[in-house]
Amino acid sequence: MGMEDYTPYQQGIIKRYYANLDQVSWQRLSELVADLYLAEGKKREKLWASAVGYMQKLKIPPARIHAIAAAQDIEALAQLVKELMNKK
Repeated sequence: MGMEDYTPYQQGIIKRYYANLDQVSWQRLSELVADLYLAEGKKREKLWASAVGYMQKLKIPPARIHAIAAAQDIEALAQLVKELMNKK
């Protein structure tokens, strides 16, 4: 399905979404930090998997992603989000 299948209004929404994808990703990553503090068990594992996905979308170096995720270091993740917010 190409962009020609959408109305000009819908095309504008889609373009703005992808133009702001970085902002959407780090915002969701920051929400995950709070969720991870409260989560336990399988939910925590799913949230970590989501966090890894968002870090990959934000093009964080794989070594850093692995270090944060392997240790499940919420504070390091929060520090990363803080760094991303300072860039914006």
